[in-house]
Amino acid sequence: MQQFLEKQKKIITKPKRNTITISLKNTYFFYCDTQFLFKNKPSITQHTPTITSRLLSEKDTQSSSYDKDADMKSVKENFDRQTSQRFEEYEERMKEKRQKRKEQRDKDIQKIIVKDKMEKNLAEKVEKGCLKCGCGLGGVAASVGLFGGLGIYGWKTAALATAKEAAVTEATALATQAGMDAVVSEMNELLVAFPNDLGLFDLTKIVNESNFSCGSLLHESAMKLASSSCNFVGTERTPPFCNTIWYGKDTNFVRYANAGSTAFEKTLASQKELLKTAKVGAVEATYGGCQTAIIASVVAILVIVLVMIIIYLVLRYRRKKKMKKKAQYTKLLNE
Repeated sequence: MQQFLEKQKKIITKPKRNTITISLKNTYFFYCDTQFLFKNKPSITQHTPTITSRLLSEKDTQSSSYDKDADMKSVKENFDRQTSQRFEEYEERMKEKRQKRKEQRDKDIQKIIVKDKMEKNLAEKVEKGCLKCGCGLGGVAASVGLFGGLGIYGWKTAALATAKEAAVTEATALATQAGMDAVVSEMNELLVAFPNDLGLFDLTKIVNESNFSCGSLLHESAMKLASSSCNFVGTERTPPFCNTIWYGKDTNFVRYANAGSTAFEKTLASQKELLKTAKVGAVEATYGGCQTAIIASVVAILVIVLVMIIIYLVLRYRRKKKMKKKAQYTKLLNE
């Protein structure tokens, strides 16, 4: 302390006069303060911490005494245990999530595979069905065109022959009726010539389809009919009408037969051509309609076949394009 005062005195003597007073005052106050502190030293309270601080510092973390603290060891162990437990729980949760995601991914992949197989099978079935249908319909079209044409041609030939026969039959019937009418007309002229004759009878009853063109048959039929009205055997006088029949075999009845034959031939010739033309025309019209129907059927079948082939080609192109794209995706995924 004496040394400190001596130093202060030396310092005080050096400054100038105007600063001497201030320096002395400062020195006096400093001296008083130090004396007060030294005198009251025993009364200064020592504050020793009684609670161990848990704050970490750099030297605490690096010192070996930190590891020897039981509380800190317990805290570290609890922290490590809780951290490990949380990591284990987190790992379990992640395993469960990964497993669920894997299962979901497998399910999705399986669904995609099943769907792809179904689409592939459906596309193949549709393609095969279209191809089979097109081939079958193509064969049907060829069969219809070939056998239908041959069948219609055969039917036409038979129908034409039948039509011609029918025309001849119908024309013959008409000609027969015309010949009978001509014979009846000639006989009516004979009946008009004998209006009041006693043996007069209806001579037209003898005319039929089998005797109108034959004079002898007409005369024979007339004699049978006249036997009940005319007395050809007795001695009594025979009526003129009966005599005409008796002696008219080579005259009147031949004329009647010629008239019937002429009418028959003319009517047959004219009606035969007319009926043949009409019936053949009907057959031709029917044949034309059938041929048109066959052609339309074949064209319709060919159109259906063409549509089936187009559908088959489109489906095949789409399937190949899809498979190519899938192969590219698979290649990218593998890379």
